[in-house]
Amino acid sequence: MKNLKLSWEVWSEVQLRKEQEDESLRLATFDIERSRLFFASTANFIYTTQLPSPQTEGAWNNGSAPATRLDLETGDVITCLDYLMEKEALVAGTLRGYLLLYSVDDDSTDIVGQVEGGVACISPSPDGDLLAIMTGFGQILVMNLDWDLLYEMPLDDSPEGVDVHGSAFSVDCFSEASISWRGDGKFFASLSKVHDSLSFHKKLKVWERDSGELHSVSDSKPFMGSVIDWNQIGAKIVTVYDKNEEKKCPSIVLYEKNGLERSSFSINEGIDVTVEFLKFNCNSDLLAAVVRGETVDTLKIWHFSNNRWYTKQEIRYSKEDAIKFMWDLTNPLKLICWTLDGRIITCKFVWVTAVMGNSIAFVIDGSKVLVTPLSLSLMPPPMYFLEFEFPCAVRDITSYSRSSHNRLAASLSDGRLCIVELPLLDEWDELEGQTFRVMASHSGINFGPLLHLAWLDSHTLLGVSTLDYSHSNFSNRNFLDGDVHKRLYLHGIEISCSEDRVSSSVTCLGWQAEALNHMHLEGVVVGIVCNPLTSCSAFVQFEGGKTFECTAKLGVNRGVSLQRCDEMDFLSSCPWMDIAPVEGHTREKPLLLGLDDNGKLHLEGRILCNNCSSFSTYSSSGDGMITHVVIATKQDLLFIVDVDDIVRGELEKNYENFQPVVAKNRKGENESIFINIWEKGAEIVGVLHGDGSAVILQTPRGNLECVYPRKLVLVSIINVLANRRFKDALQMVRRHRIDFNIIVDHCGWQAFTGLAADFIVQVGNLNYVTEFVCAIKGEDVMETLYKNYTSLPCIKRDKVVRYGESKSADGDNKVSSVLLAVRNALEDQIEETPARELCILTTLARSTPPALEEALRRVKVIRELELSAANDTKRPYPSSEESLKHLLWLSESEAVFEAALGLYDLNLAAIVALNSQKDPKEFLPLLQELERMPQLLMQYNIDLKLQRYESALRHIVSAGDSYYEDSLNLMSKVPELYPMGLQLITSPDKKQQVLEAWGDHLNATKCFEDAATTYLCCSCLEKALKAYRAGGNWTGVLTVAGLMNLGKDDLLQLARELSEELQALGKPRDAAKILLEYCCDVYNGVSLLVDARSWEESLRIAFLHRRDDLVLVVKDASLECASVLMGEYNEGVEKVGKYLTRYLAVRQRRLLLAATIKSEERLEGYLDDETASQASSNFSGMSAYTTGSRRGSTAPTSISTSTKGRGRQRNRGKIRAGSPDEETALVEHLRGMSLAEGAKHELKSLLICLVMLGEEDTARKLQHTAEKFQVSQTAAVKLADDLMPIDSIDEQAFNLEIYIQNVQKEVQNSDAFSWKSKVLG
Repeated sequence: MKNLKLSWEVWSEVQLRKEQEDESLRLATFDIERSRLFFASTANFIYTTQLPSPQTEGAWNNGSAPATRLDLETGDVITCLDYLMEKEALVAGTLRGYLLLYSVDDDSTDIVGQVEGGVACISPSPDGDLLAIMTGFGQILVMNLDWDLLYEMPLDDSPEGVDVHGSAFSVDCFSEASISWRGDGKFFASLSKVHDSLSFHKKLKVWERDSGELHSVSDSKPFMGSVIDWNQIGAKIVTVYDKNEEKKCPSIVLYEKNGLERSSFSINEGIDVTVEFLKFNCNSDLLAAVVRGETVDTLKIWHFSNNRWYTKQEIRYSKEDAIKFMWDLTNPLKLICWTLDGRIITCKFVWVTAVMGNSIAFVIDGSKVLVTPLSLSLMPPPMYFLEFEFPCAVRDITSYSRSSHNRLAASLSDGRLCIVELPLLDEWDELEGQTFRVMASHSGINFGPLLHLAWLDSHTLLGVSTLDYSHSNFSNRNFLDGDVHKRLYLHGIEISCSEDRVSSSVTCLGWQAEALNHMHLEGVVVGIVCNPLTSCSAFVQFEGGKTFECTAKLGVNRGVSLQRCDEMDFLSSCPWMDIAPVEGHTREKPLLLGLDDNGKLHLEGRILCNNCSSFSTYSSSGDGMITHVVIATKQDLLFIVDVDDIVRGELEKNYENFQPVVAKNRKGENESIFINIWEKGAEIVGVLHGDGSAVILQTPRGNLECVYPRKLVLVSIINVLANRRFKDALQMVRRHRIDFNIIVDHCGWQAFTGLAADFIVQVGNLNYVTEFVCAIKGEDVMETLYKNYTSLPCIKRDKVVRYGESKSADGDNKVSSVLLAVRNALEDQIEETPARELCILTTLARSTPPALEEALRRVKVIRELELSAANDTKRPYPSSEESLKHLLWLSESEAVFEAALGLYDLNLAAIVALNSQKDPKEFLPLLQELERMPQLLMQYNIDLKLQRYESALRHIVSAGDSYYEDSLNLMSKVPELYPMGLQLITSPDKKQQVLEAWGDHLNATKCFEDAATTYLCCSCLEKALKAYRAGGNWTGVLTVAGLMNLGKDDLLQLARELSEELQALGKPRDAAKILLEYCCDVYNGVSLLVDARSWEESLRIAFLHRRDDLVLVVKDASLECASVLMGEYNEGVEKVGKYLTRYLAVRQRRLLLAATIKSEERLEGYLDDETASQASSNFSGMSAYTTGSRRGSTAPTSISTSTKGRGRQRNRGKIRAGSPDEETALVEHLRGMSLAEGAKHELKSLLICLVMLGEEDTARKLQHTAEKFQVSQTAAVKLADDLMPIDSIDEQAFNLEIYIQNVQKEVQNSDAFSWKSKVLG
């Protein structure tokens, strides 16, 4: 599925000496190291020139280096020439047998030997160590580079009595001699005459290198001349058969090393032609030959694929040119031709895909084009769908497929142009296997062979030629008359057809081509690609990657013009170009992609991929707007790249620059990045756009493989769903084994419920609907299974704008809501049939939870209909047995049996049990026992078995008062039934019992507040008091005691007991309130307030009762507490400094280790973060962390150990020196040292108390100490936070004192310091 395209031609000329009028070039050789060409002329001159290339800008067109004439005897001429890399000199053989060694750099010639009969051929071995020389007397001499003869053997099997030395030889005879080496140099082959034959047959002989022994010999065959070549891989020896006696054209034959014929093929020319210079390229994938005819010489190039030889290129030259050629020894696609008069043509070929944008493959094979629509049939060559036969060989083709036009243009080797109109793909069925003969278009102008053909629109072509309109006929002799680049012309051609077109047929004749304009081109054209966004526009790429936009104008001001597009230039020449029109971006021009010879994919002056082997573009909608670029790398990985990622420049982020090592490391977390190509060297030849969502690969063996990347499949499915083509989407989901939930989740299941009717109508096939229903699950596959493949912004936008946020009756339950919508659609849109009923049963069985009871009700209705219409054979519903079995197949048999019991239909339950193959011993006793019970008791027992307790309670209450105890026991077992029981039971006395039982349950489960309230509802005051007392609600206890009218002494005793209990529970404030209000115990009440640190309240009570002794107690306690707090705050300041110092040290060493690891990652790979953290902590040293705190001996409590939120927040967890998480633990510990809200409130109360008692100095010291601690802690945390994202530590900037100063300025008026008193400074 590839065509060989001529990318560019560069011409140069060897200026022959004017005094030698009849001088012409005879021989040539190539210096691979310095890219030099050497020519030997008939006048024995040696010409040297550099290999022409587009980069030289025609610098060598004016001539070559000065010619050097070899000093030979009169009448002696050079018969063979080759370049010895080891000697850095030319070796030449002459007619009279001289072997000459000519050093070009030194301009010196040495005679190194002479052989009898003249030198007919010199062939160096591939390693350059040996020379095989064929003499005019038919001898083969093998010599080393020291010119020592190793061995000699006769070429021909001469009969006895024949004197080969008496034969006379001419230069023309010598030119036919040929020796060819195998690629490894172990064997060489030659053709020898058969002297005892009258038919001039020859034999192919294979010789061994080491000994010169004859290894094998073929049968006598009519070989043409001495044309022979051994391909580089050594598998085939190629030569030519002369079949003139059979009235056939010559055929090319391939032999094996053992002398046996392997295969052959015809050159498809006249019988009077001859074949010369048959050569493989350096990769052995192309075979070229010069076919000399009566009027023209033809350079033909063949390619072998899928066991067939294809004629891939044919270039015609004038007979007078006597064209000869050689392949470039390093570039397999570069060929060098030269003529007798000194003209040199360097041809650069490229392999281009034969698959055009409409997924139709046009494979060139000489004068035939093999056509295969890959979207209809994936046929690898040599098979094809239909073929076109042209008047002569095809050199270049291009296709146009837009709107209703589907056209093919072909440039022929004789300079003519052919046009073919193809029908739409839907009408190709009748064309299979047909052959269409295409006639050349009528034109009064000969454009010459057009290169880089491109359609601008359906009636306009663009092409490059070496001829202008002044040439009346085609001849390559018009190439050189100055700078070669000025001989390139850009032609605009208008196409029209005089024949009436039939839409379903192929139009092959009646086409006319009219010139619009032509213009000279200053440079070598590399490629042309049409601009689909602008009418009659194309982009033309010149050598070096320079890009111009070509515009063709029709009408009065017809013509073509070029405009520079600097922003679309490539960094280097890109023989492979493609254009990607995109939408949704603010771009006026499309994306112009180019691939150069080094595997770099270019776009607008930047490189997208450095290791690309081939690429193609894909349109998800098939409308020509490109959505993805498909890239195959040299490591045989296939990437599907979103155009959005290219436009936004996110390739490195999402595709890791297409590097195989990085991409494979990421595959475990994101398998959507790339696909492994299973066969090495496979290349992309095309894609199937739109619903096809396929990438077509061709392996080196020639076979085609069609792969469906999951990313393209998903995009195409979602595009189909966005257009509400549910039937096509379902078929694609089934074909590619995609999760069916994508149909529901692509726009949100809420939106799908509104489209369920359309889905059912379009799909139509209820079997497919059933398959879809069975696959529905609760998760959103767009956010789970396919999250990494595509983001789908347009679909998400549709979910909100186009469909709206519709809600179904079942709320957020996706499965039930979707199946309900499907079920309703089935009932509304599909006529009643057995298949529809089974599908509805499926929706019920697959709901969440399964609606088995509703399904069984439908089965029950079907059973009743069966009994009422027993003789009706045409029933629109399935049999009850079939329905039941279908339900049992979808659900667990036990669940269906329980659902049947839940309907309280024992007969239906028995039928279910029998169809589920249950053992009668398991279900018959149960059903019989239930059948003997009264209706309500039966329902009650079934409800108990099915754990439907609410229904069971309803039934047992309805059974009467005799079953009241059963209902009470049921509520005690299932406490959630108490509220329902209160509603069902109407008797007041029984309600009181239910309430008391409920209160007992709540009390047992330690829900004391609810239990007390429940007891109060049923007037159980003693139980309510106990419940309040157990829950610690002393206000509730004393209130209930008032309701019970307790005596004064009992109430006083109860109050003291409550006070003691509250003290034990750590609630001194509440205990003090009871003592003060109910016991009038002022002393103990104030003491408890002091314990609770209610400084202001304790002082108020002391003054209220005018107790100076208590005022003194409060004063002493407040001073002692202030002293303890100041000590703790000072200790806290020290700890903050210590922890911060440790954190800075750990952080500094961690950063140093991270820098060391990062420098080693380039050679050793990435190091796991946890490993790095562990390694860094090994350098952090050891430190001691003190967890104790100073406590006052007489203070009631300490803020550092407060469990009530009064002190600093307790640090959670222990810091381990050297542990991986030490750094984080230090920061968290610093955060935990901040003052809690309770501590701030107590501190503020203490300061006010001290001021009231006249201890202003103590209060001022306490406030200053607390403020210093809080500022230090806040500054340390801020410093640590600022240091987290930074890779280097500036000791001057990250200084605690600086941060303390900043914090003092920033937070003085903040809520964190609201406890301060301004008067205390």
